[in-house]
Order: sequence, then structure tokens, then C-alpha cells
Amino acid sequence: MKIVIATDAWLPQVNGVVRTLTETIDRLRQRGHDVQVISPDQFRTMPCPGYGEIRLAIAPRFGVRRQLHAYQPDIVHIATEGPIGWSARGWCLSHGVQFTTAFHTRFPDYAALRTGLSPDRFWPLMRRFHAPAGAVLAATTSLRDELAGRGIAHTHLWSRGIDLDLFRPDAAPHPRLAQLPGPILLSVGRVAIEKNLQAFLECDAPGTKVVVGDGPALAMLQRRYSEAVFTGAMKGAELASAYAAADVFVFPSRTDTFGLVMIEALACGVPVAGYRVPGPLDVVGKNGCGPFDTLARPIGAVDDELSKAIGKALTLRRDDAAHYGRSFDWDRSTDQFFAALEWALGQARQHAA
Repeated sequence: MKIVIATDAWLPQVNGVVRTLTETIDRLRQRGHDVQVISPDQFRTMPCPGYGEIRLAIAPRFGVRRQLHAYQPDIVHIATEGPIGWSARGWCLSHGVQFTTAFHTRFPDYAALRTGLSPDRFWPLMRRFHAPAGAVLAATTSLRDELAGRGIAHTHLWSRGIDLDLFRPDAAPHPRLAQLPGPILLSVGRVAIEKNLQAFLECDAPGTKVVVGDGPALAMLQRRYSEAVFTGAMKGAELASAYAAADVFVFPSRTDTFGLVMIEALACGVPVAGYRVPGPLDVVGKNGCGPFDTLARPIGAVDDELSKAIGKALTLRRDDAAHYGRSFDWDRSTDQFFAALEWALGQARQHAA
């Protein structure tokens, strides 16, 4: 199959969207599919307001259309609701080419945090963007339900995976972090206002708080919370060693659609603590025994008070966390992605008949 992936999020960004796309593309190509990527590095760019490390394509409409016309794809997957995503959407609609979209990011919530407006002001734009897609891919069943309630239908599940060779329970602990006073409470991700790191850094919990990541709020948080350890961004084996040094992985975000870092931590044997909100509930579950409450023993804890969740997570077994974390597989995730594309193409053929 000839597939184009159109995305405003791409390397060298380090986040869950980029990791999900790169892993999926690699596996699609290994299976013999012709996959082309349209991404910001192919255009003149400008910094995203508030996120200097994220570059947005400037007026990519004609460049996107030119590439799509040259590729003549069977289907286009539009990963993001940015300039490239809107341009690809317009070309598909004008040329009758089927496309799918994905809901990776809670843009209405992020926009609300930065503007002071209600998230409801931004949902009509999301509905307009996703409405003509042949399928809308979402990472969890709770997100699918939420999108349905917001008027975004025809959703398909696209779960996540991890590199099981890299994130494993026998990874060597990071030497610097292993020397810190325990317990080690670790958070990993983009250091930005929507990640709610202040709640983590201010909560009453024992030990040393460690933040791995980079982002627009890093300098401010370093000044305000001098007792915490900020390492900057890590990836690969170094990131795995940071997980291995932790006693609890703390996920304070209230706005993420999934949280890939949670399953990476779990696969390294680190129990997870988070709020009782989508994201942690979709990974850990309300009782800590998975989203469907099927695990024999808890692998994490959620609570309306983050300090209580951390306290519960500190009592849990690393072996249980690792066993559950290793159930997330990129091949299964790719199967779901490709099945959604086939379904969308099948629907288009039926309507054309």
C-alpha cells in the first residue's frame, strides 16, 4: 500500500507523537508498504508560540500539495491539526483521496491553559478538522468515548508500544540518580505548563524529586524548585537507566491522551502514581490493576491527591509493574493502525460503488 504520513510533529522533537509515528513507519516499511512522510523539516519553519523547540511549517500548502500529487498515495494519514495537517486535509478533500486522522493531543485543553478561555471554545475546530476523515485514531477506549461525546465519531483504537529491548527491568540504574537520597520519584516528559509539574514538585512526598526533560518551563521550575533535580532531556539507554534508578514514576499531567512514558517506566519495573484522570486511568486503572481491573496485583496508584498516590505506589512490587509494562507491543499497535487504514479504504470503496 502507498501511504503518506502528514505530520507537524517530527524529529528532532522528542515526544510520544514522534515516537509513535517513527515506530509505526518503521514497521510498515518492514512489512513491504511504501510510506512517505511530509514533515516540517521539508519547509521553512518558525518556532511554535510558547514552544521554541517545536518548529511549524510556514505556509506549506503548495509544497504539501505538490508532494501529495507526486506520490499519488492510496491513503493519507494526517497525524496533527497543524499547518501541514490542514494542508494535507485540503488536498485529500479536493482530490477525493481517503484519509485518516489521529487525536494525539488535547489541543483544546492546552489552548485553554494558555489563553484563559474555556476548552469548549476550541472543540468546534477539532470537530471540523476530523469530521471528513475515514477513521479517527485514538489511543484509549476512554478517549474514544470522550471524542464521541464531543461529536467526533468513527474512531478506531490505536494503542501504543515500547522498545522491549531497551526498557526492561534489568537495566542498570543511572549512576548519578542512584546516589540521590531515596526514594527516587521520577517524572519524564516535556517541561511545559500543561504537564502540571508544579503539582509534583510541590506535593508532600519523601525522597528526591527528579525531572527528566526539556521545555519552555524548565528555567522557571529550576529557579522555583531548587531542591529538585532537573537532568534535561534523555533518550535511549540513558533514559532507560533513569527509569531503572527510580522507585516511583510520577505522572502529574491531567491533559495527556495516553502517556507513553508510563508504560516505559512500568516495563523497567517502576510503579506509576498519577491523578484519577484519563491517561493514568487508561494505563493504571482506578484500582491500580489495569484499565479493566484484571491484574492480580496493582502496578500503580491513582488518587485525587498526588501524594497519596505516590505513597501507595511506593508499596508495590517492581516485578508486577515490569510484567504488565512488557505487554505493550509496537507490532500490535501497527496492526491496529493498518487495520484502521484498510477499514477507511473499504468504506470509501463502498460509497463509490
